[in-house]
Amino acid sequence: MLTINTGSSSVRIALYEAGGGEPELLEKVHDDGSAEPEESLRDFSSASAAVDAAVHRVVYGGSLGTAGIIDSRVEREIERLAPIAPLHNPLALRWIQACRRSFGDSLPQVAVFDTAFFSALPAVASTYALPLPLCRKLGLRRHGFHGIAHEAMLREWRSQHPELAGGGKLITLQLGSGCSITAISSGRAIDTSMGFTPLEGLVMASRPGDLDPGLVIYLQRHGGMNVDEIDRLLNSESGLLGISGESDDMRELLASESPGAQLAVDIYCYRVRKYIGAYLAVLGGLDGIVFGGGVGENSPAVRERILCGLSWLGLTLDRERNLALAGGDGIISASGSEVEARVVSVDENLEMARAASEILGFTNNSNT
Repeated sequence: MLTINTGSSSVRIALYEAGGGEPELLEKVHDDGSAEPEESLRDFSSASAAVDAAVHRVVYGGSLGTAGIIDSRVEREIERLAPIAPLHNPLALRWIQACRRSFGDSLPQVAVFDTAFFSALPAVASTYALPLPLCRKLGLRRHGFHGIAHEAMLREWRSQHPELAGGGKLITLQLGSGCSITAISSGRAIDTSMGFTPLEGLVMASRPGDLDPGLVIYLQRHGGMNVDEIDRLLNSESGLLGISGESDDMRELLASESPGAQLAVDIYCYRVRKYIGAYLAVLGGLDGIVFGGGVGENSPAVRERILCGLSWLGLTLDRERNLALAGGDGIISASGSEVEARVVSVDENLEMARAASEILGFTNNSNT
């Protein structure tokens, strides 16, 4: 099972035993997302006697809903929806087409959509306060993204807490180049920070997150910016990069002493804390907070800035545990905390392999 995970700043390719179980046989990561698909795929075809199927992470699936086999109709829909996820969908489509050229038309390919986990968001969380006829006509709603990652965090949390029905009341944080936060109640996502596109919500590497829409109108009318320039500003020139003027890499910003870098990190963490507060009200309580993603898994400093001062919530950070955990899984809250904070190594590829194996009817002989 070949898994291809195209993100906004990286491409992760892995090979699993058919059935979607462990162990992972081979993995390659391109952190700048510049990999030539067919060249990379040759490495995997030579490392395995046969590739039985390929599964792709597709950020936005629109009406396609849950995971499914890719055919010409699905490809057309992924392409049609590219303007909503311009950093992701075109790249996913490029890899889908490269797989067909590399392995032939007979290779089954499956698309797993980042939006699927949020397809049943309550109307109060998914509906924009716009005229409903317009929303229905154009499909304007809050879709949510990073669903594969949030579902993986939920799966791990539930495995650690079987006593909580459906996992109880949980907040999951996917912090990487793109960032999102989700409120989950009894295994169901009831709110999430990303909306119609992956621009809404938390501050990200090069995206601003929540923004007054009037500001965009102002940029058009008084800033002399056209639609393409605003698109580039919001997707590629804002967020950590825009605030700091230095970098979109959290590691570099944490190491920098410049006021811009420090402000960027402060705003990034403040926005997360603000959303945690909002989701406490939505959930009506909390059992746990789970961190995932490149920053969430590997940056103790960011986790500390987000969680410090939450003892009123019943969550006390254990600084030694937190500092010791830079990569890997584990609890970072102090013993006796009423609310547990945990870090989970999110394996989106494994989630994708599991989903595709179920669709294709592959037998899974390993622990899932």
